Amino acid sequence: MTAPGRPSQGQEPAEPSYASGTGTTALLGDTIGRNLDRAVAAWPDREALVDVAGGRRWTYAQFSGAVDDVARGLLAKGVGKGDRVGIWAVNCPEWVLVQYATARIGAIMVNINPAYRVHELAYVLNQAGIEVLVSSTAYKDSDYRAMVDRVRPQCRSLSEVVYIGGPSWDALVAAGAHVPYAQLAEREAELSCDDPVNIQYTSGTTGFPKGATLSHHNILNNGFFVGESIAYTEQDRVCLPVPFYHCFGMVMGNLGVTSHGACIVIPAPTFDPAATLRAVEQERCTSLYGVPTMFIAELNLPGFANYDLSSLRTGIMAGSPCPVEVMKRVVAEMHMAEVSICYGMTETSPVSCQTRRDDDLERRTGTVGRVLPHIEVKVVDTAGVTVPRGAAGELCTRGYSVMLGYWDEPEKTAEAIDASRWMHTGDLAVMREDGYLQIVGRIKDMIIRGGENVYPREIEEFLYGHPGIADVQVVGVPDERYGEEILACVILKDPAATLTVQDLADYCRGRLAHYKVPRHLRLMESFPMTVSGKVRKIELRESFSPR
Repeated sequence: MTAPGRPSQGQEPAEPSYASGTGTTALLGDTIGRNLDRAVAAWPDREALVDVAGGRRWTYAQFSGAVDDVARGLLAKGVGKGDRVGIWAVNCPEWVLVQYATARIGAIMVNINPAYRVHELAYVLNQAGIEVLVSSTAYKDSDYRAMVDRVRPQCRSLSEVVYIGGPSWDALVAAGAHVPYAQLAEREAELSCDDPVNIQYTSGTTGFPKGATLSHHNILNNGFFVGESIAYTEQDRVCLPVPFYHCFGMVMGNLGVTSHGACIVIPAPTFDPAATLRAVEQERCTSLYGVPTMFIAELNLPGFANYDLSSLRTGIMAGSPCPVEVMKRVVAEMHMAEVSICYGMTETSPVSCQTRRDDDLERRTGTVGRVLPHIEVKVVDTAGVTVPRGAAGELCTRGYSVMLGYWDEPEKTAEAIDASRWMHTGDLAVMREDGYLQIVGRIKDMIIRGGENVYPREIEEFLYGHPGIADVQVVGVPDERYGEEILACVILKDPAATLTVQDLADYCRGRLAHYKVPRHLRLMESFPMTVSGKVRKIELRESFSPR
């Protein structure tokens, strides 16, 4: 008699939802500073960094020299190995210089969200024990100097504040002139690629954010292999409108670029669709990064067709699930035939899965790719057992990219990383037979309507096909009868147009199961966003009021 659950003779057992990334390229054993040295030695006269808004340019030799100047300045200020240096600024060349300078001296750079206000700033300064803060002075309605002045008395460890573009920045660089290069070399010789180099605070929806602590090995390799997957060479010029504060900008962007001798192009301090397209045209960029909402804004820009984007060949769309229809337009209208989708999270440096440049359109629009080299992924049920391919469960990842832990929070680290070093992502995923992954939602975002599990991503993808809808987010909202009901938050292509719940129901009829049809509709001009470009669905839920 066949044991329950065991396949009968001659029947193949189901393939588990597990994949291990293989490749012919070995992991890098460098620190970030040593890796930059290799790029400088190979391509000293190639452009490394272009600030379009400021009209400034650096070759690799010039960039390395500027990095060393800042590194020596930090040494002059007494910054030691393992000391925390905060960076609170919008995108600018100085942000990049601080990133590489702190890596050179073994300090830990702490990324601070430029959207933070006094309460959040004080928390991060104290939680990370930041001793030196490098900050913007002001941008738009953010007076950074005033906010720093308000929190400084509360911050026990903070001893020095350097303002970008002000006398204190000049003084930092000038102080470094008195530090011999031999002292910088001695410090670099003490460093290991396994040392922590970066703390990034996750944008939690409840409680305070947690500081994901990342090593040279974590983020240098992740940036490098993301670049490898889209075939970066020293000929590439990469336009980065995504924030450096986030892994997307500083890892997939900066480190992915410099590890290949390519060029970082900064179009503007914060995202501006017109400035981004102008930068691509002016600098003949070959690659463009963005979250889906950025690409939507660019495609819908008046006069979009007048920009010459013919230099583009690739780019990365990530940060949140990528709408199929948007991806198709990016490929067809922006010349990005090799555009790649990346999937990951801050705690995994960030990318675990990526589509490849030779993937067909279905894989590059219907999945988040397959596992990167030297990383493992699996999909598990609520008991932690790996499910068969084709079944939904929580995505877990393991490998070089998994963070060292949450800064000074061992209990929260243990909740996220199990005893076998698997990082539990909280994302619901399906691994297909071909090993490609589909993200079907967040465990916390899943809607349970009258006992039926509803994945918002499925409904969003369907509604993107509606001719009048430019963008859509689906969330669950309280309902007395069913427990939860479905709310569709919609941005229309034509703001003057109208759309009703009945219109949506008519569009869905016969094409979606009845329990997946949105019962509520909210027309919006924009969605509440985090600085890294993710829609804050919790705000959409909290602001719902039934009519």
